[in-house]
Amino acid sequence: MIELEDLGFAWPDGGKRILSGLRLGIAPGEKLVLLGANGCGKSTLLKLLNGLLFPSSGRYLYQGRKVTRAAFRDRPWSRTFRREMVLLFQHPEAMLFNPTVRDEIAYGPCQLGLPDIAARVARWAGELGLTGLLDQPPFALSGGEKQKVALAALLALEPSCLLLDELMANLDPRSSGWLVDHLLDTRATVLVSTHNLSMAAELGQRCLILGEDGRLCFDGPVREALDDLALLASANLVHRHRHRHGRVLHAHVHLHDWE
Repeated sequence: MIELEDLGFAWPDGGKRILSGLRLGIAPGEKLVLLGANGCGKSTLLKLLNGLLFPSSGRYLYQGRKVTRAAFRDRPWSRTFRREMVLLFQHPEAMLFNPTVRDEIAYGPCQLGLPDIAARVARWAGELGLTGLLDQPPFALSGGEKQKVALAALLALEPSCLLLDELMANLDPRSSGWLVDHLLDTRATVLVSTHNLSMAAELGQRCLILGEDGRLCFDGPVREALDDLALLASANLVHRHRHRHGRVLHAHVHLHDWE
């Protein structure tokens, strides 16, 4: 489904290089977790895969076709890509602009001319516990509710690939549990970025770790990555600090979760 060939990205006009030399392939239906320290390029990579940014070097192919600015001038292909490849932003406020929750969920299906729009809205509002909020303005909701509205708007498209940036941020335990179950059951390809190492094994079987230099430093089983403290330390995903055991004070590597 997805092929990256020596993909790199730097901001224009001599800006900072974010990603370098990425080579990987993702098959339909795979479930992957993307790990890396803040600033290593996780969100940038997801935006590249979603066609919001374009590589500075190398190639990105989706279903065998090169993804470029020129490709999006092909309207039928562009509409197919936008339905199949969706991105949940780390900050859902960036995705919400309609007057009501109902309108937010219906927006994508309406723009793409999909059938049964009312049924789609009802289904995903129900799944995510939003039915009672359908006539509310999104800006008035809590952070977790906004996250669920943005997610419902994507799921209503029935996409082939879900790109999810810091998925568990703002979600309550019940919603998080439902979402993990949904991702296990969906036939869609899923790529989730997260800082929550304890959830990583629940979110995918394959792990990609970006180093602080924007290069891929691991591509393999999630469990193998999580058991390798040296690897996690090299990617700045664990840290060393002093720790007291009774009267003994010493330093060692710690693995903590944060969002």
